[in-house]
Amino acid sequence: MARVVIGLSGGVDSSVAAWLLKEQGHEVIGLFMVNWHDTTGTLEGDCPWHDDRVFAELVAKKLDIPLHVVDLSAEYRTRVVDYMFAEYERGRTPNPDVLCNREIKFDVFLREALRLGAEYVATGHYCRKAETTAPDGRTVYRLLAGSDPNKDQSYFLCQLSQEQLRRALFPVGDLVKPEVRRIAAEQGLATARRKDSQGICFVGKVDLPVFLQQQLAARKGNIHEILPSWRGYGLREGYDASAGLSTDKPLTAGVPTDEQLAAGAPTNAQLATGAPSDAQLAALAAPWRYTVRDGKKIGEHNGAHFYTIGQRKGLGIGGRRESLFILATDTAQNVIWVGEGDTHPGLWRPALHIAAEDVHWVDPLLRLAPGESRRFAVRIRYRQPLQSAVLFMRDAGAYLLFDQPQRGITPGQFAAWYDGDELVGSGVIEA
Repeated sequence: MARVVIGLSGGVDSSVAAWLLKEQGHEVIGLFMVNWHDTTGTLEGDCPWHDDRVFAELVAKKLDIPLHVVDLSAEYRTRVVDYMFAEYERGRTPNPDVLCNREIKFDVFLREALRLGAEYVATGHYCRKAETTAPDGRTVYRLLAGSDPNKDQSYFLCQLSQEQLRRALFPVGDLVKPEVRRIAAEQGLATARRKDSQGICFVGKVDLPVFLQQQLAARKGNIHEILPSWRGYGLREGYDASAGLSTDKPLTAGVPTDEQLAAGAPTNAQLATGAPSDAQLAALAAPWRYTVRDGKKIGEHNGAHFYTIGQRKGLGIGGRRESLFILATDTAQNVIWVGEGDTHPGLWRPALHIAAEDVHWVDPLLRLAPGESRRFAVRIRYRQPLQSAVLFMRDAGAYLLFDQPQRGITPGQFAAWYDGDELVGSGVIEA
């Protein structure tokens, strides 16, 4: 058996994970992380981590395991929160939970655990790990979806490396949430009925504009409405602005450059055989781009960097038959564009692009070389059902071309691709 340091967060999942490790005969040490002190913009009391720590202490005492407390707030601010501010300032929408796992839980936290003599670190994530042997004899670690389809959290771990996975254990990955709750109750753990945490990892639920105003100033700007009949939606063959993308015509999106138009839109036959050119893939993945002349001004906002594509709350504009949704933002001009209804063509695109330096393969042996392509199941946000797509690897990075158009493709978020239950790779959405 091994010495395992588990991140006791004060939640039920990590509590049951600790109990399972003890049952398996491991020497278990609890480690509670304090990652955030500032309460600006938080919605759940002054210091939510204080309550988390109390619950972690109660669980450690019940399980008769030592509990250490470590303050990682400086690293968390530098490697997660500052990254968040920088991304929002650029008009992108980051995923702090993915960054927290890559940069904190399986990096800074891992180093702290190794100082305590740990052979492994464990968390309460709903995912699984498997091992295979490569042709050269080395052990390969595979990241698998959790057994509970309603709680699978492999997406949040999509940036982990082989070295990080080598040290990781996920004790509850084979369980479903009701079973975890049942075990916690049977063992008399204080967290048995505690609600799951929500919001930003280690910060909690926040009023995002207030939270971001710690570093990003509010700036009045204009809201422009784009109608479904906007001319740009009809510039590409195969796009019907009233019906969305057609399945029996070439899949196209974005307002293309002259060069992209000259390259021609790919036919379905070309797409099926993996034949689209680099220019065609770039056109397919191009986001919708508007100017202030493309839509009528219908209101004002407090800063384009406070909004994200697909968002429908916080606009303060009523009197519509359907909700207004953010279609695009421009932080340089401080303008946002909106459209009415969730079927608005500006919300939908068939492809996305990930820059070459942002493409991550969990197992480097599965990496696709430029010019190669392969079909995967993909999700572009947590809890999204997996979507069928083809990944085309090019010198400029990865292009994911979906069988069906996707709603709200958002720069800064992560796309993760799967082969069956295995999470193969991921990357930051560039466009």
